[in-house]
Amino acid sequence: MSFTVSVRAAALPAAVLAVLALPAAPAHAAAVSVTATVETAPVSHSGDAADDPAIWVHPTDPAKSVVVGTDKKGALEVYDMTGARIQRISGDYGNNVDLRGNIVVSADDEAAGGNGAMHIYRIDPVTRQLKWLKDVPTEVTAHGICLYTSPSSGKLYAFPNSTSGRVEQWELAVNGDAVSATSVRLWDAGSAVEGCYADETTGKLYLGEEDVGVWIYGAEPTAGTSRTKLDSTGSGGHITADTEGITAAGNRIYVSSQGSDDFTVYDRTTRAYLGRFSVANGTAADDCEDTDGIDATAANLGPAFPQGVFICQDGSNGTPGTSGYQNFKLVPLQRITALFG
Repeated sequence: MSFTVSVRAAALPAAVLAVLALPAAPAHAAAVSVTATVETAPVSHSGDAADDPAIWVHPTDPAKSVVVGTDKKGALEVYDMTGARIQRISGDYGNNVDLRGNIVVSADDEAAGGNGAMHIYRIDPVTRQLKWLKDVPTEVTAHGICLYTSPSSGKLYAFPNSTSGRVEQWELAVNGDAVSATSVRLWDAGSAVEGCYADETTGKLYLGEEDVGVWIYGAEPTAGTSRTKLDSTGSGGHITADTEGITAAGNRIYVSSQGSDDFTVYDRTTRAYLGRFSVANGTAADDCEDTDGIDATAANLGPAFPQGVFICQDGSNGTPGTSGYQNFKLVPLQRITALFG
């Protein structure tokens, strides 16, 4: 049985009538778009191969900075700021990669044919080549990875994580070619995780639970496992699953919202949601679709990127709906900060 209740408009206050007249707000505001000015050479394996980039800023010549990218079907690749490949390391099945200073760590994805360990490298500033130092087996089967240098102790930490939801924190000490590694924290984040970003400016670890959203933990090894949520997928959230890459540059945090082919933006201090953008087809490069990993920096990277860069993995690379030979797109950061500050 149903009942119908009618109310005369004249009986309602003007303020209520005004609210009722407003259109319903969309769950996700439309993304604004930017275009890339550079794209890297495609990775060497076809299909779902490229995944995650990391930016290394040259200590004395910004134009000689490089991008390290993963080809999870069997290589780690290094590109200059024109997108040209300058090194290819075969046998690394890194799904994700991150770096701090001149230390690079990839998470060798067992599901793609790797050994589930962390591969540790050092970049030579003169040659811009990576040198392998050591493999570190982990308690979790490494899938995602991010690095963190503690502002209080100066120690370097790595956070390998797994599709099982397990997360581990390792202390890494590199002296020349010698590497020592100690596990200092292990916990379960829930379901599958991958993208993460450890923020030295706030001491926070941002961890993407793919079907749930982004969690905020403390990044120090004594922080425990308490957490708060940055944003979520589904009703009430701004992320369209999968939650993938996470990074920060300047005063903004960026998250790859894979299911909607765009990127959500947050204030780095207040963590307020600010909007979303996509990387569209342009004259110099095509768009970014089905993105996994992202990275960004506000550092000067030479004449092509004097105010920094935002990098996204492209899951289609020129052909919508197909994987082809994937690559990475480079967007001058000021094209994004002009929209979101």
